[in-house]
Order: sequence, then C-alpha cells, then structure tokens
Amino acid sequence: MYLLGLDIGTSSIKASVVDAVTQKRIATAQYPEEEAEIKSLKPGWAEQSPEGWWNHVIKAISKVTAEKGFNPDDISAIGIAYQMHGLVLVDKDQNVLRDSIIWCDSRAVKLGDQAFNAIGQGHCLQSMLNSPGNFTASKLAWVKQNEPECYQKIYKVMLPGDFIAMKLTGTITTSVAALSEGVFWDFQKDELSTELMDYYGFDENLIPEIKPLFSVHGALTDEVATLLGLKAGIPVAYKSGDQPNNALSLNVLKPGEVASTAGTSGVIYGVSEDLTYDSQSRVNTFAHVTYSSKKKHTGVLLCINGTGSMYRWAKHNFAPQLSYNALNELAATAPIGSKGLKVLPFGNGAERMLNNRYTGGQLLGIDLNLHTQSDIFRAVQEGIAFSFRYGLDIMRENGMQPKVIRAGMANLFLSELFTQTFVDVTGIPVELYENDGSVGAALGAGIGAGIYNSPEEAFTKHELIRYVEPQNTEAYEPIYAQWKELLDKAL
Repeated sequence: MYLLGLDIGTSSIKASVVDAVTQKRIATAQYPEEEAEIKSLKPGWAEQSPEGWWNHVIKAISKVTAEKGFNPDDISAIGIAYQMHGLVLVDKDQNVLRDSIIWCDSRAVKLGDQAFNAIGQGHCLQSMLNSPGNFTASKLAWVKQNEPECYQKIYKVMLPGDFIAMKLTGTITTSVAALSEGVFWDFQKDELSTELMDYYGFDENLIPEIKPLFSVHGALTDEVATLLGLKAGIPVAYKSGDQPNNALSLNVLKPGEVASTAGTSGVIYGVSEDLTYDSQSRVNTFAHVTYSSKKKHTGVLLCINGTGSMYRWAKHNFAPQLSYNALNELAATAPIGSKGLKVLPFGNGAERMLNNRYTGGQLLGIDLNLHTQSDIFRAVQEGIAFSFRYGLDIMRENGMQPKVIRAGMANLFLSELFTQTFVDVTGIPVELYENDGSVGAALGAGIGAGIYNSPEEAFTKHELIRYVEPQNTEAYEPIYAQWKELLDKAL
C-alpha cells in the first residue's frame, strides 16, 4: 500500500511515493529541475501560472511513477501541500481566469491596511488573528477593484492546493485551514468572517465547499488517471499549506513544538493551543492541521520572503557555474562574520515581520581589496540566519519559547554551515529529519483516507538524523547586533 504526496512549491513541484507500512519514501521526483518562473510585471508583483503548476505536476508524477520498485496501481491515496496565500480564480467551467497572485506579491498591502483600519484593528486581531495585509482576501479585493471584468466571471476562489485537487478530481473544496491562510476566517465564531466579506463586498458563494483538512476532497477522474498512469478513483484525502504541512512532516503536532524551513522563503512555525496574535501582525497565526472547534490548535508563523531566493540570486549572479554544494563548501572557507560583509536578504517583496516594509536586498560593507566569493556566500548565509533570529525574537515577544527546532534535511538545511550558523545565531538546537513536504503530504493522505487512525500513528517510525547544538553563540552576538543596526537604518 503506497501513498502519493505532492508539494506544490514556488520553485518546483515535488512528488514522492511513501510505503504506508514503513512510512518511508521509496521514490521521489521533481519538475522542473531549475527554478520555475515567477512573473513580476511591476515592482513588488509576483505571479505564476496555475496551469503551469498542473503541467509540472503531470511531469513530476510521470517521473516518479517511472521509477522501478513499486506498482503505481497500489497507490491508495493522494495528499497535497502547497505554497500558501496564493489566489487562484476559475469560472464555472473550471477555466483559470488569470495568473495566480502568489504569496510574495505586495500589491494588496495598501488595501489590506485600509481594511485593517476600517474593520477595526482590535476586531481583526482578536477574530481573524491577523491583519488582512497582503493575504488572499486582499488580493481578491485588488482584482475586484482593478480587474472588474475578470472579477465578474469568478465562480470559485481557491488557494493553489485547492486548484491542483480540482484538476485531479473535478471537485472544488477548501478547508478551515486554507481559509484562515487567506484571512477569510473568524476564529471566535468559527465561520467565515462576515465583517471582512461585507467590507470587501464578497459574495459567500465564491467560497468553495468547506471540508475537514483530513478527509476525501474528491477522487481521481478516469481522464486524469489515464493521463497520469494511475488508477481511477484514488482519493485526494489531504490538502494543507506548505508550512503547516512541513510541521506535520516533522511530527510537530503538540502545543510548544516548533518547526523550521529554509526554502524559497524561510519559516519558523510553532504550535499553540491559544488564539494568539501579534499586535503588529509581524508574525501570523493560522489554523494548524490539528485545529478543530474543540481543540483550537493554531500555528504561529514567522515568514521571511527572501531566504533561498536570496541564495539563488547570489549563485546566479556571482557563481552560476557552481553547484549549491560547491557554494556551501566555498562559503565555509570564509571566517565567522565574513570579514565585515553584511547582507540584508529582503529583496522578495514586502516583509510582514518588518511591518510590510520593503528594504530591497542589500550587500553592505564591500571592501574591493579584501572580499572574495567565499565572503559573499558566507555573508548571504549569515544574513539569512540573522533574519531568522530577528523574527524569532518577535515570536519570543509573543510567548513562543522554543527549546529545540525541528527541520528537514532540505534546501538551506543541507548546508552544514548554514545549519550551524542558524543554531549559533538563534541559540536553539536543531533536530534534523529526512522528511520533507511531499512526504508529509503523502502521510497526511494516509490520515485523511483512514489508513492511519491519527496523525501520531503516521509518525511512529520517525527517526532523528542529526542533533546540532550551539557552538559559536558568543562570537555571533556582536556581529548580529551590527547587522540589526544596519537593518534598523534601512527601515
């Protein structure tokens, strides 16, 4: 019995097949090999084609099912993880009306701020746990205001994972967790926020049927099954935003447990049993995968837009011929502090933790007679680690006091230098595991299809790979203070 997990990322689509009994990945593939395009028609804009995601899903599944060692007919359930906060719009025939306005797009910030003040900051924070900001609801308001002909054609509003599930099954559903990510949800009333819907003038019919996150959201159609080389009728039994799903993949289910990722964006995500919020909405709170009306588990999320994207930019512009492994080895030859070179990695849209300000990415303190490639790449990794520390301090202000952080062996956490720097700068040990988002999505499907009786049962064979403890915290404290001073000036 196998489970198929799809991770609909910004850079690529990853597909993994997991053995339901051993809970281990037996095959994996991604498409494209290079980072997918992000369209930026104006400064601060970021869009991707939903049909492009679907084409990449087809190719990723084709690659993974071509691997020997398992029979695709034995796949029993499909799970989907997806980039959060994106806006996907379809008409009655399930045709896409425009490119998706994705998570790092900043165009709706002003509309979200206006809604925050008009609805009432206190109400937004206490009921929705967030400012509307540049989340999905505000992106929809932007379309309503600026593209009225498109808006009039909308049948349903979806997040990226809802769209992929629709392509697989022909059925359109969503979940409380997805609606909370879009800041459509009232946590106090446990229903759609009538205040937000009324303020923006949204018809509730635009919202798909709401189903439990762990449940059957539709079954693979005959046509799509033939296209993918799978059997018809496989249930899509799980859909989750990438960060709650990453927490699931790391068995971060209980209040007080904390996960982190460092892919295109960087995230620290902690589980809480309270409806907590940051008074400035610098960190955000959404429904966790284990959220219910009786057990209101929430995920407190710190997001940094420019982590892996900053490292990718540096690679493409300073050493495009080198692999990421070679870059990591090169960066490790530079000393702590990168000989005074500093990087602010905030060049991928307005940063929520910076009060929706945009500083742009910055490389500071260049000495033309001193600095080399190794210093640049170490400074980039250190700057990203410093941005995590900055955000973690905000989470600490809001009562999140992690003793250990769990992360998957993926993306920047594949770099021993970055991992050690992250631990040294934050002062918190890190546990590294093999699981990633696609594996978490597969195991989530097993929960939703009833193959596992609970989330805990899906992780009975969860194994620690490495435990990394702080070594250079004292050395980094003054360097971090200098970096923070530069950020304060930039703000």
